[in-house]
Amino acid sequence: MPSSLATARVVRFDNFELDVRAGELRKHGVRLRLQGQPLQVLTALLERAGDVVTREELRAQIWAADTFVDFDHSLHNAIARLREVLGDSAEAPRYVETLPRRGYRFIAPVDASDRAATSTSAKPAPPSELPALPRLTTHHTLALISVAVLLVIGIAVWLGRTGSAPTSAAPRLNSVAVLPLDNLSGDASQDYFVDGMTEQLITDLAQVGSLRVISRTSVMRYKGTKKRLPEIAQELNVDAVVEGSIIRSGQRVRVTAQLVQASTDQHLWAETYDRDLGDVLRLQGEVAQTIAEHVRAQLTPRQQAIFRSARPVNPEAYEDYLRGRYYLENQFTLAGPLKMAKGYFEESAKKDPQFASAYSGLALAHIFLGFYGDGQVSLDEVYRQAREAAQKSLQLDDTNGEAHYALALLGAQFEWDFKSAEREYDDAIALSPSYACAHESRALFLASLGRRDEALVELGKIGQMDPGPGSMSVISGAYYQLRDYPKLVEVGRQAVTSYPNEWTMHRELGIGYEATGQPAEAIAEYQKAFQLSEGNVDAAAFLAHAYAEGGRRDEAEKILAGLLKKSKTAHVSPYFIATIYAGLHENDRAFSFLEKAYQEKSPDMLWHLKADVRLDGLRSDPRFQNLLRRTGLAS
Repeated sequence: MPSSLATARVVRFDNFELDVRAGELRKHGVRLRLQGQPLQVLTALLERAGDVVTREELRAQIWAADTFVDFDHSLHNAIARLREVLGDSAEAPRYVETLPRRGYRFIAPVDASDRAATSTSAKPAPPSELPALPRLTTHHTLALISVAVLLVIGIAVWLGRTGSAPTSAAPRLNSVAVLPLDNLSGDASQDYFVDGMTEQLITDLAQVGSLRVISRTSVMRYKGTKKRLPEIAQELNVDAVVEGSIIRSGQRVRVTAQLVQASTDQHLWAETYDRDLGDVLRLQGEVAQTIAEHVRAQLTPRQQAIFRSARPVNPEAYEDYLRGRYYLENQFTLAGPLKMAKGYFEESAKKDPQFASAYSGLALAHIFLGFYGDGQVSLDEVYRQAREAAQKSLQLDDTNGEAHYALALLGAQFEWDFKSAEREYDDAIALSPSYACAHESRALFLASLGRRDEALVELGKIGQMDPGPGSMSVISGAYYQLRDYPKLVEVGRQAVTSYPNEWTMHRELGIGYEATGQPAEAIAEYQKAFQLSEGNVDAAAFLAHAYAEGGRRDEAEKILAGLLKKSKTAHVSPYFIATIYAGLHENDRAFSFLEKAYQEKSPDMLWHLKADVRLDGLRSDPRFQNLLRRTGLAS
């Protein structure tokens, strides 16, 4: 027989209990993470336990106001989430039974208690069985009504406050991880949009100085994971976790987010936002500010103003921007994807010339093309376009930490203005204290200058923000700069295991092997790097040098001839050619190309000159010491 929850406060089944008024599901008294539509579905099924609740009834009751969601997909996800929390399955259901093409039925015994009145299905008791009630005077009645009204008002005020801000008893949480948002649109081609929204929420939260925010690279490995939140939180060493979902339909977007305290798995806050796509920047700031308030982070007036001041953005410009971020973040060491990123950022800026983030993204795309590009554009042009884009971004928004980060890279790698670079790194980190990329690049910058202690301190900070394997590239790069080759081999082995298709990891491990006297292993890693990088000049030069030192002179000279030929039609860093000549022990030619690299301010000079094991045979030559002095790397 169906049971009604209309007057029930608590409904129990098996080891679970649903507090109807509080909207909480508990197991053995412990609150479970279930809210929103999955919780509403459970309530609807329990309300008619034993009966079939049709899909149409669920839609009318729960999804009536949704004009643009994919109902079938949303219902499927709600049922799947409900079964996940209950430990149920569709194949052998204990609680929720599926009736194909009809609906669902709750099949476990249900006990509804704490009723204010009997069930509507029950017969009324005879008058003699009803308990006697005391007679109330008009004065008593008015007094009780007054108390009830005050109580209702008090509850309403409390609910209003707890819906927007933490209570005074809420714990202070110092660290948070934003897990990859779920794509509920049912369209895998929208993954770039959902991942981009995840990254932007991380970027916004990273501006809160009193809060440690885990980097994008560490959280993205949990995309689609089945791990429980406490386990994830323990691996990332955070106090709280943000998870949620996005449904995109045309120019409308729905974002659902919730904040969970890691130690107790307790739900602290949840909200659903329906907005036009053009208002998405303001939405992200609103979500970030709400999360910061609920973890009791200390927001400065400036941070509050930043979150509130987000401007509308052209929807098409924002789409192009997120596509650009997708290529920039996922494949930034390959020329092809970098060109795609640059193109999308250019389109974004063209469609919305006031969109500051489009210009800072464009600046980074230019810079990384200077590092990893195919040489079709001169370095002078790369520097000019990158600086113009970064400065334009700061003109539009002087709080954009990414634009300062781009200027720091330009100052350090391309212009050799180390004081300016350090100032820009400091500004980027001041504006966004948990901006992992700025910390990572600053660690490499300090290591390249030989400032070992400061570099190691920065690496320690990176370990707090990027505890996953993604930080291995930076850590191995720092050990390379510090010429700590045993540590480079140790970290490099872990890195290639975690990222077997990332060519820079194989290059770093190859350097470690070469420097520790393992030439065969070094050549194997360089060959892998060359293959995965699609013939990158940097990878080719390392391989050629190893061939030369290993007595395979013909193979080294073949690569050298190819690079010299390529240099006639595209830019090839003279530095790389110099390293091959050094391996062939043709020192005068090596110095000739090092001088060319110095004259064009090749970024490879700063990155490699002080640390590069390939140039060890040249270091005692006065010409080498002169180069170090002129580049500012002698101290």
